[in-house]
Amino acid sequence: MARSRPRVAIVGAGPAGAFAAACLLRARGDVEIDLFERLPTPWGLLRGGVAPDHQEIKRLEDTFDSQTLQRGCRLFGNVEVGVDVSHAELMRHYTAVIYATGAQTDKSLGIPGEDLPGSWAATEFVAWYNGHPDYRGLEFDLSAKRAVVIGNGNVAADVTRMLTRSARELERTDVADHALEVLRESRIEEVVVLGRRGPAQAAFTSSELRELGHLDEVDTRVDPAEVELDPVSRRWLAEEGTFTARKNVELLNEFAARPAQPGARRRIQLRFLRSPVEIRGNGRVAAIDIRRNELVRAEDGSLRARPVDEEVETIECGLVLRSVGYRAVPLPDVPFDERHFVLPNERGRVRAPDGEPLPGVYAVGWIKRGPTGILGTNKRDAEETVSCLAEDLRAGALPQPPNPGREQIDALLAERKPDLVGVEGWRAIDAHELERGLSEQRPRVKLASRDELLSAAAAAAKVA
Repeated sequence: MARSRPRVAIVGAGPAGAFAAACLLRARGDVEIDLFERLPTPWGLLRGGVAPDHQEIKRLEDTFDSQTLQRGCRLFGNVEVGVDVSHAELMRHYTAVIYATGAQTDKSLGIPGEDLPGSWAATEFVAWYNGHPDYRGLEFDLSAKRAVVIGNGNVAADVTRMLTRSARELERTDVADHALEVLRESRIEEVVVLGRRGPAQAAFTSSELRELGHLDEVDTRVDPAEVELDPVSRRWLAEEGTFTARKNVELLNEFAARPAQPGARRRIQLRFLRSPVEIRGNGRVAAIDIRRNELVRAEDGSLRARPVDEEVETIECGLVLRSVGYRAVPLPDVPFDERHFVLPNERGRVRAPDGEPLPGVYAVGWIKRGPTGILGTNKRDAEETVSCLAEDLRAGALPQPPNPGREQIDALLAERKPDLVGVEGWRAIDAHELERGLSEQRPRVKLASRDELLSAAAAAAKVA
């Protein structure tokens, strides 16, 4: 009997999954690909993570669409693998399964008061203002004059910009309507951004840092004493520092040399070598205690921030956004590395607990390598995983699934998930949002609740 065309399920339709699908179509023109997505909408963090004021990056969704959905990839939106369909069931219907599920939870600070009302994971704030349906109901209180952002990466920069941009600027973006209402009434005048390590080790990309220093009517301040490099940092920068690290130090020194702008509408204060020790308040956030750090070389040669034995400093604030990293969560019936929070793999081939590869199971993106890199990093990552999958297909190393026909998985999902969102349903959502955006002179006006999204998708099914 002739073997059927290889069929591949990609779990997660964000950038990593989209890049993997595009790479696979280039490598194997005969492959059939189904994209499984827990949300009713594709493109993951491109839609729900990229800041609304970075519309140029969001244009990548057109590229994803043309390279995947327009080339025959099917979308199974509003379907959660591990809940609506199991890993074992996917393996019975597909030649291979690629997991591209990202890192869905935040790392905790592990300090007292972290769970006080007014203390949030930065990703919750990001998802809320980007219209993620799971976060539509959150309520952010922006009535205090000062907010503190903990972290020195691009997400910290994103939330800082969103807290300091004017309503006039935000109204030209695709920020969710419910968030725009709250941000319009914000009384925040100052955002303090805390970095655990020194200015040379800040994780911002230089473009993100430069943007923080050139916001309209915002005074971005750095104390000259805090950007003066200690001997450990000077040596590290000279011997190991990247171009980005050197550029960041240069930018921070420029900010530090600027005269103050007393007439600015809002202010950003960038601080370094500072760690939170406690978030305080009676029933909600009222202040945060921080300590000063010094950099030391650990035995393994890495730089570590060590607390200095001094009195803590207290910063009064009404909002704390924690941006200190992400963690992936285990997937039912799939091996998981609890130490590194990834699927154990070698070049994308997922491995069983005994170290042997699991035939037909692959990983890509953050669930493969951890939460590192930028959007474009996923492209190189996907190429590596897909090359391994293509190699395994050529070698005949992947067994034929017992139920290889697409009609069989279609029947299974139709029975279990009647409100599944396919490509036409997504097209209807997309068209609805773009049409509303056109009428309001915005890129799009997002539907931000699952009911709204599913209703728009269902309208397409009725027309069809």
